[in-house]
Amino acid sequence: MKQYAVYFMTNKNNTVLYIGVTSKLVKRVYQHKTKSHKGFTAKYNCDKLVYFEVYSDINKAIAREKQLKNGNRKRKNDLVNLENPSWNDLSDGWTFTF
Repeated sequence: MKQYAVYFMTNKNNTVLYIGVTSKLVKRVYQHKTKSHKGFTAKYNCDKLVYFEVYSDINKAIAREKQLKNGNRKRKNDLVNLENPSWNDLSDGWTFTF
């Protein structure tokens, strides 16, 4: 069964949030960490995974991503604080082999 993730990346000071959706979370986080794609996360050094949700339906994942992106920063911060109050990098210890 395929899984999809909506995720938040931030920078070391937690001042910038990026919200994305992917079907390969580990690979996508690695791409953010290595800045292999030039774009928002590379420009603002968003290489820390602080939140994610997993879905089995891509349409639900995309709808959730849009909902989160439309929310204000306080609600996004509250969501991270609820699940990851220290804003730790949830990908610490992951093995990135492809």
